[in-house]
Amino acid sequence: MHHQMVRSVLLCGMASLAMLTACSSADDELVQIERPVEEIYNEALDLALAGDTNDAATLFDEVERQHPYSEWATQAQLMAAWSLYESNNYPAALASLNRFIELNPAHPDIDYAYFLRGQSYYEQIVDVERDASMTVAAKEAFEALIRRFPNSDYARDAQLKLDLTLSHLAGKEMAVGRFYLKAGHYDSALRRFSKVIENYQTSNQVPEALYRMVESYLALGIYSEAERSAAVLQFNFPDSIWTQRMALLIDDPGRDYDPSLIKSFFGRATSWF
Repeated sequence: MHHQMVRSVLLCGMASLAMLTACSSADDELVQIERPVEEIYNEALDLALAGDTNDAATLFDEVERQHPYSEWATQAQLMAAWSLYESNNYPAALASLNRFIELNPAHPDIDYAYFLRGQSYYEQIVDVERDASMTVAAKEAFEALIRRFPNSDYARDAQLKLDLTLSHLAGKEMAVGRFYLKAGHYDSALRRFSKVIENYQTSNQVPEALYRMVESYLALGIYSEAERSAAVLQFNFPDSIWTQRMALLIDDPGRDYDPSLIKSFFGRATSWF
């Protein structure tokens, strides 16, 4: 009797295992069944348009996985990257965009991929004064787009964002320069202000950089260079507030300059204002 019970239990166990195995095989087969490429793509697109960009990205990837040689696969790569960008998953978007750009250099939408790459870096800019790496990466990405595709529909937007990144980077240099200027380290301050003028000529920080250079040169007693910087400021930015502030330097009694040299310098400078 005991042996018969054990045998029955074993037989039931084997039957149950067989059923589980059959179900598992059926599930695996279901997962592996290929769906029409249009069906997957359109479902992914519907998810994206509904705002579910995270799941849309996964489904766009499925298009390429199931139909790697389909004409839809390449477009799905770009749409997956866009979906990741819209999901604020910028590192994953960048990985996808870099792959797309490398594999599809002649794609009709390659300029958009370049633009989206720049945007993915730009959206990660937090505090340029602490970490400028994302700002530099965004700058280089937008420059690459403008250089390669100057007539692109995205070139104008890229130029606007490029100007903003340049302003961010120039602002970082200005902040350090002001610190040195306030501390009396005039040579170090001048290096920072000169860097702004040389490397970020189109940024809105240039007028102040020139003004601060005038301050620094005057503090060092190098009046010829102060005059030269002041002339550049006046000539290029006649309506800037920093040009207006230049006039206030004339009557500032709190500055420790050589009066005779200051008089000579501002004797020429007053004709500018």
